[in-house]
Amino acid sequence: MVGPGGDVRPRELRRAARLRRGPARCDRPRLRSRRTAQGRRTPARRRGGAWPSRAPRRRPQQLYEGIDLGAEGAEGLITYMRTDSVRVAAEAQEAARQWISARVGGEYLPDAPPAYRSRGSAQEAHEAIRPSEVRHEPKSVGRFLTKDQLALYRLIWERFLASQMMPAVYDTVSAEIEAGRCLFRAQGATLKFKGFTAVYEESREDEAPSEEDAEGAVPQLQEGEVLRLSGLEPKQHFTQPPPRFTEASLIKVLEELGIGRPSTYASILGTIINERGYVRRDRKALVPSELGMAVTDKLKPYFPEIMDVEFTAQMEDHLDKIEEGERTWVETVREFYVPFQKDLTRAKKEMGSEKAGEPTGETCPECGEELLRRRGRFGMFLACSGYPGCKYTRNVDGTERAGDEPTGEACPTCGKPMVVKFGRFGKFIACSGYPECKTTKPVTLGIACPEPGCTGQLAARRSKRGRVFYGCSAYPACRFVVWQRPVPEPCPKCGATFTTERAARGRVIRRCAREACDFEREVETTVA
Repeated sequence: MVGPGGDVRPRELRRAARLRRGPARCDRPRLRSRRTAQGRRTPARRRGGAWPSRAPRRRPQQLYEGIDLGAEGAEGLITYMRTDSVRVAAEAQEAARQWISARVGGEYLPDAPPAYRSRGSAQEAHEAIRPSEVRHEPKSVGRFLTKDQLALYRLIWERFLASQMMPAVYDTVSAEIEAGRCLFRAQGATLKFKGFTAVYEESREDEAPSEEDAEGAVPQLQEGEVLRLSGLEPKQHFTQPPPRFTEASLIKVLEELGIGRPSTYASILGTIINERGYVRRDRKALVPSELGMAVTDKLKPYFPEIMDVEFTAQMEDHLDKIEEGERTWVETVREFYVPFQKDLTRAKKEMGSEKAGEPTGETCPECGEELLRRRGRFGMFLACSGYPGCKYTRNVDGTERAGDEPTGEACPTCGKPMVVKFGRFGKFIACSGYPECKTTKPVTLGIACPEPGCTGQLAARRSKRGRVFYGCSAYPACRFVVWQRPVPEPCPKCGATFTTERAARGRVIRRCAREACDFEREVETTVA
């Protein structure tokens, strides 16, 4: 092995040209923030937005319905956005070619407009998502758009123009270098012709560089010339497990498998996350819940065809054929229902009941009856088989489950004591007479509602989409709402009774709750 300062020699040099083609114009799934299996961020995140699935549904809708452009009036800036097609009208392609020729140069135009192929199940009733008028450049309409609207419009506008341009051309060099008995390989690439990157370049800020990104310019080399070795850096790479799905990466897989449509992706995620609770969010990652895993484990042995991802994709294809007159709905329903009925009959006979619980062989310390292993919305727990006569429960690991805590209040409906309970979304106050009395109210933050004449207090709530907000406990009589967490710290500038707190990019910012007040300060965070 040659050490630093020794001589090495290039043994073989290979030079070639590499084309990097422009992206296909936008379709619906490409508007979302996601990470691929290789860990790279995709366009929506790169171009300035990290949005959940419901956000891309709103912002394109706003751009499509129309934006007030001042003297020009309200105008829709993009074409219909619930589409997975990549088809573009000839008039739009011609407008793009004229802009490219005038602004960038004729050498950036291919001889004929590029043609892209949609995936097999794509619905071609609409064009691809593109700017309705190329003349509306992002910089000219930016003052009429919000930050997120502008980021999304710039992505659509630049990506569409890039899809009509020549590929970028790179000169590549691959060199095999001898160092004693060892052989090393160096690769590099230099940009020869900008092509579509003159208009659109996907930013890769704050990402770990990939092998492709690591390629740099290799200095001019000649075979056999003597080089001085400056140093060797031994590195070891390990194969990483695939990351958990995010909303957008899951949508990408649904698209690849032919499951769902651009107009249904958000509702699919809303069902499994918010409505059914089969999946929970851990920051941006989607994590299966205990309930989700239990339902899957129960259904897979008895309904293997329905639980197969190909079933839904095949059903989507059959529905398309019914619409086109190639299949009858009776035939499709019969093919599904006959085997399903057999599976359902078998499941009714053989599938065990989750409500019955599994015997553990342990006895209840309070009444002596057998303890059963049951599954709740928070996971597995042990409960007495003598329920409801005996209500003893404990966690599987042996710790006691959180019980009801008295509040000292009486139920306004039936007069029984109110207690603090622990539910799916945290603490709440409920009548101890449940299920006969279903009176509940939220646990407040101890901060008085700022609305004049209101005696309520602020409490954490959840919207239908699962987002936490803070509203008055006197709702619906009082509809005061704030989205950032209230903090019982008066504003030193205007005297407001509380401030709000928001964490962003490793910083914690407190602001006055009053819109007219500009008080703001950063809170020092302590590290344990």
